[in-house]
Amino acid sequence: MPIDDVAARGFAAGAHAYEAARPSYPDEAMEVLVQQVGLGPALRVLDLAAGTGKLTRLLTARGAEVVAVEPVAAMRAHLEDTTEGVTVLDGSAEQIPLDDASVDLVTVAQAFHWFDAPVALTEIARVLRPGGHLAILWNERDERTPWVAEMSRIIRWHERTVSRYQHVDWQAVVGSSGRFTTLQEHTTWWEQPMTLDMLADRVRSISYIAAMPIAERERLAAEVTSLVARLPEPFPLPYVCRVQWARVTV
Repeated sequence: MPIDDVAARGFAAGAHAYEAARPSYPDEAMEVLVQQVGLGPALRVLDLAAGTGKLTRLLTARGAEVVAVEPVAAMRAHLEDTTEGVTVLDGSAEQIPLDDASVDLVTVAQAFHWFDAPVALTEIARVLRPGGHLAILWNERDERTPWVAEMSRIIRWHERTVSRYQHVDWQAVVGSSGRFTTLQEHTTWWEQPMTLDMLADRVRSISYIAAMPIAERERLAAEVTSLVARLPEPFPLPYVCRVQWARVTV
């Protein structure tokens, strides 16, 4: 199932906020990709569901040849405005607009939960060359910090079904396809420097909040920023970054 209508509307409405406030990925995560899946010059990479290019720009910085595929037009527009040397295509994980065996690595950052996993994994395996890899990256807010946990409560994060996959065993999901080796994982803790304005945009960038009426969206942004109003700027927003990878077998 492609990205649903509510999510698509939310990401379209919140594309500017997404680019302004969503985190990038830490150096340690990129080094994992270098060591485990061979990221570097001469590698052809498909950045699938690339969004505004948060990961795309880090891939190109490592010398890879990158094709970015993104289904939301507003996201693609930001990607094209901020990223040079990348082929940007309209498409989805369920219908990848690339030839068979045409890339060495497929990356999916902060998006796999939107995919119809069985269909997407079949498509990903199709476009990978023999011995190629799938890499999945996740940034998760670290709720061990009290104000971050309270942020999740205010936005009712744990009550929302924001995608078709919630709190799943991704190793089992990828393994069930029969097309990849066992999914491996590396975890790192890091912090994104934030301002009050950035934090407000961080709230606005969440798909179901971006799709809300303006008054409700702004009320939630104000409630969250009130949690850190007395902290000096920039203040840290802590994240757990998970890097997962597997090699295609068929």
